[in-house]
Amino acid sequence: MNAPHAIDGAALLDEVEAFHRRFNVFPTEAAYVAVALWDAHAHLIDCFETTPRIAFLSPEPGSGKSRALEIVELLTPRPVATVSASANALYRLVDSADGLPTVLFDEVDTIFGPKAGADEALRGFLNAGYRRIGGALRCVGEGSNQNAQIFNSYCAVAMAGLGSLPDTVLTRSVIVRMRKRAPNEKVEPYRQRIHEKQGHALRDRLAKWADTVRDQVAQAWPAMPEGVSDRPADVWEPLLAVADAIGGDWPGRARAACLELISAAHDNDEASLGVRLLTDLRDKVFCGADRMPTAAIIECLLRMDDAPWGDLDDKPINSRTLARLLGQYVTPANKPIKPRGIRTPSGFPKGYYAEDLTDAWTRYCPPSPEESATSATSATPQVNRGESVADAATPIRHMSAEAATQPTLAH
Repeated sequence: MNAPHAIDGAALLDEVEAFHRRFNVFPTEAAYVAVALWDAHAHLIDCFETTPRIAFLSPEPGSGKSRALEIVELLTPRPVATVSASANALYRLVDSADGLPTVLFDEVDTIFGPKAGADEALRGFLNAGYRRIGGALRCVGEGSNQNAQIFNSYCAVAMAGLGSLPDTVLTRSVIVRMRKRAPNEKVEPYRQRIHEKQGHALRDRLAKWADTVRDQVAQAWPAMPEGVSDRPADVWEPLLAVADAIGGDWPGRARAACLELISAAHDNDEASLGVRLLTDLRDKVFCGADRMPTAAIIECLLRMDDAPWGDLDDKPINSRTLARLLGQYVTPANKPIKPRGIRTPSGFPKGYYAEDLTDAWTRYCPPSPEESATSATSATPQVNRGESVADAATPIRHMSAEAATQPTLAH
């Protein structure tokens, strides 16, 4: 590119960030960084293997989600805003000759919320379109004269809605959890007739800048912050590649935002029911015991005030549900986890052994608060053969008064 006409990418993205700040109060500085980078990445989407979704979510209305989406719409190429769309319409939109759209879904909770029912086709579009290779196979034509045709779904998608989204969508998204503005948090009133032109001017400059770095970005393999891998790395790779091409302080800010928002997503994400069960069993039920009867496990689970076990499909967890949830995972011997007989002085009840759960604990659960990050096996309870199940139960915080009278298990 000719030096006299070079575009200062860092200064330009500073302006994009400032434009967002005029109309929205995001929860963290990291959110401003991520949103500005996402705007820029939409102009370079053909350079990447993946395109992260960006999701503005909040628990209550009036948190600025729709306004954030409106500003994104001004700054991104070929925006298509909608509150309702069929998967087939979106596939055809992406496959049109006008170029890849930027799809903006407002009120996305009406699509995936509890009252909407399952919309697997639309969910499939959002999930498949996250990767360039995604698409749908459809029959086109009339009557017997039909042919199979693949419709592409790869495009940039921004969403806004109440509550949360399906896990398959969340894990492909940069999540911005919006909040109502505090009394001391002020924003500029948005007036479309005035501010649309200003936003479009920034959009056009972003497009020109993108053309100057397209070849560079297409060949980029940005360094990930330590500990970022797998799906989070796929999500953030395009944004970090954009930050590196922009230069200035954006590469450092982008990596700091990456770590912060990934951590926040994990803190706020509701783990799958199975992972939640495994984690609760490890940290709040077994607590180092080598075996536990099913009845004692269920009693402990039901005494956890902040857990879902007292209301699973309008009824508390029972032995059958416990067995079904744990049966999805396998023992170290690669066999489904199942209840086994436990010899005690008073009988032979069914229950679970820690040694059967250790593989699932290691693979699926986050590190326990008490563990050192370098101790890979510290979560494995030691088996004390010959101890009674009543002895094993006493370390549990939520044990019954009757069980609490039993001798404690030596750790």
